[in-house]
Amino acid sequence: MQTSKILILILFMISGSVSAQYRDLQNWRPNDKRGLNVFEDPIEDTVEYQEFLVRVGGDFAMQFQGLNQSNEATQPGHRLRDLGTDFNLPSANLNLDVQLSPGMRMHLRTYLSARHHAEAWIKGGHMQISNLDFISPGFLEDIMQYTTVTIGLDEFNYGDAHFRRSDNARTIFNPFVGNYIMDAFSTEAFGEVTLQTPNGLLAVVGLTNGKLNQNVVVTDASDNKPSFYGKLGFDSQIDDNLRVRLTGSWYTNQGTTTGTWLYGGDRAGSRYYSVLHNVGDPGAEPPVPAQGTNFDGRFNARFTQLTAIQVNPFVKFGGLEFFGIYEVANGGREFPEQQDEEGSFTQLAGELVYRFGGDENFYIGGRYNTVSGKMRESAAEDQKISRFNIGGGWFMTRNVLTKIEYVHQSYDGDAWTGRFAGAEFSGIVIEAAISF
Repeated sequence: MQTSKILILILFMISGSVSAQYRDLQNWRPNDKRGLNVFEDPIEDTVEYQEFLVRVGGDFAMQFQGLNQSNEATQPGHRLRDLGTDFNLPSANLNLDVQLSPGMRMHLRTYLSARHHAEAWIKGGHMQISNLDFISPGFLEDIMQYTTVTIGLDEFNYGDAHFRRSDNARTIFNPFVGNYIMDAFSTEAFGEVTLQTPNGLLAVVGLTNGKLNQNVVVTDASDNKPSFYGKLGFDSQIDDNLRVRLTGSWYTNQGTTTGTWLYGGDRAGSRYYSVLHNVGDPGAEPPVPAQGTNFDGRFNARFTQLTAIQVNPFVKFGGLEFFGIYEVANGGREFPEQQDEEGSFTQLAGELVYRFGGDENFYIGGRYNTVSGKMRESAAEDQKISRFNIGGGWFMTRNVLTKIEYVHQSYDGDAWTGRFAGAEFSGIVIEAAISF
């Protein structure tokens, strides 16, 4: 009954706003091909405010996956499961964007279906303000013409990689299928201020409460601290053919019961389904349980008292574009007995994409991504993960993308044990995406 009421409400909202579906909002990144290589929401006021407007949008993605996997496990039950070639569970988003008043809008995203959650649940939402006329006409207009204030419980602006990642079914901005191995993305209660100047200078400062799952319960073990983050950089269209962007971001949380979600906040699940799951052996001594999560394929050290930096170069020359990541994350472990010793991981990534054809509707490209480091400084060897992607795509329309990739990911070195010892997976994934 409750589900029927929700569907009726959605249909009512859609029927009431069909005539507005092709209108853009102020200071808004279009949820289609026009949003490619858009990072922060544009500060330029290119859309005239007309009236209160509800824009209903959505994302849909379906994958056909053909991956093989293996490992070098010597313990009983740690052999990886065999993977077949078939369709994955499709995913879907519902997006509500509301123009509340001039320079003020709201965004809400609901995951209708995700790998980790088959039921509908809200990812997050925020309100964005780039005009203070609701206080008084012209109030601080000299400042607000360059400034955006964002408040909500949603993804916050650490690094540039989260602008190019797949967000459940919104995969249209990702040239490949998978996100980065250390996937810097979390939804927390946050507030941030963004400054963008006409000459391309960019600055962001913000804070979150450091928690993915919100509650007010305090225990004897609670050591909750806020997270502070920021970004500095520039983004300039040098001429008609050349655009250059370079940013550096930082994030810190000094609590021991908060801040562990920076690389584990995407509750939709990994984009590579069922990889690195072992078969288990309940009859072994000791018994080996079947192991595997919806998040395998990416890596989160779950550091507490975490400090992270991410540097992102982006260059687009004609149809050729390069995006890179240099990232370092260090902190203590979440387990009390290990908090007296820090570890550190470094992530490197380079992505080269060439877009061609009419309106650059076709592309080919490759990405190389590595993560290496130690959970504890006293560990004898680094844990190393590497991934290589190569593929291409076709924008059939500005709202419809099909893409295919070959992926190979490996876990290298003697530091990996159990199901991860010498593990690797590789193969082909095809994905179709619709966003509007």
